[in-house]
Amino acid sequence: MTQPTETTDRPPPAHTPAPTARFPTFGLAPWSIAVPLLALAALALGKPAGVGLVVVLALVLCAAIVSAVYHAEVLAHYLGEPFGTLLLAFAVTVIETSLIVSIMMSEGSGAQALARDTLIAAIMITINGIVGICLLAGGGRHHEQSYTQSGVTHGLSMLATLSVATLVLPNFTITQSGAFYSGLQLGFVAVISLIIYGTFVVAQTVRHKDHFLHPEKADHAHEAPVPKAQAAASAVLLGFALIAVVLLAKMLSPSIEAGVAAVGAPQAMVGIIIAALVLAPEGFAALRAARANRVQTSLNLAIGSALATIGLTIPAVAVTSLMMGLDLELGLSMRGVVLLALTLLVASMTLGTGRTTVVQGTIHLVIFATYLFTTLVP
Repeated sequence: MTQPTETTDRPPPAHTPAPTARFPTFGLAPWSIAVPLLALAALALGKPAGVGLVVVLALVLCAAIVSAVYHAEVLAHYLGEPFGTLLLAFAVTVIETSLIVSIMMSEGSGAQALARDTLIAAIMITINGIVGICLLAGGGRHHEQSYTQSGVTHGLSMLATLSVATLVLPNFTITQSGAFYSGLQLGFVAVISLIIYGTFVVAQTVRHKDHFLHPEKADHAHEAPVPKAQAAASAVLLGFALIAVVLLAKMLSPSIEAGVAAVGAPQAMVGIIIAALVLAPEGFAALRAARANRVQTSLNLAIGSALATIGLTIPAVAVTSLMMGLDLELGLSMRGVVLLALTLLVASMTLGTGRTTVVQGTIHLVIFATYLFTTLVP
């Protein structure tokens, strides 16, 4: 028996407008897409002629750096640990090295000590500043935090070797007087820097990967998976952001040095500003990890960044100085040697137990404050 067809008096459906086309974001924050493109467009403004333009370009540069680190973090989540922290440290070091090289090329002999000042600033910021803040914040929130001691020990031993070879030994060689290496010595130090950093990368990612992962925190269940398309988009935008950072830094380098000279600060403040500018976003990433009780990630970021800064910056500035015929002043003053030795000694003790508290964080922050104060008030 055929059922009667039900009829209704419903009005015809209203016309639904066609969806408007939207720019694809691939799940990324819209600002992270706009900033690299805006930074590339800002290059058309040329070298700043006034204070207002300097401020605008400086803000764009800071935004480009934050964007670069954002995309590096997306790729880090996609790749997983320890590849994530390694990539983030590598991206930050590329930015820092580009800033140093660009200023060296624009200033010539006037920037012969810039690499040294930036390297010691990066070590102090990462090992004392970032580690201190992370241990203090994480210890205050979680009382005690644990990590895999063997990976931290490997990193600190490599950092001590690189630091002494690049920043202390030049004061005691006799081939060239002063705090300088000869061309042959500089080439040798550049090669061993690459060897040590390459060894660290192989150990962290292949041979001894488990030494850089904490067993209780290695599953990353707290992180949502990153789609392949989103990771690919971040890789492209990361390249755009890095190119913009390099070129903007070259445009702003005269203004940075002029600003430091105008306030009567020591020339070493230029290196501190560069290191702080580049490492600040990474410091926030390490702080977030420490507050989430993932201090292993924080230590991987800090020590890995310090190693990458020396291991990649020294070869780059060595090639630049040799090509331009510049004398590269690397040897620290006696005050700098003492603070570097104190930092390495204290780090080997505070990070040699596998557990951290607010006590270790306070000690590192005191050393960092001492470094800043004695730089401003020698």
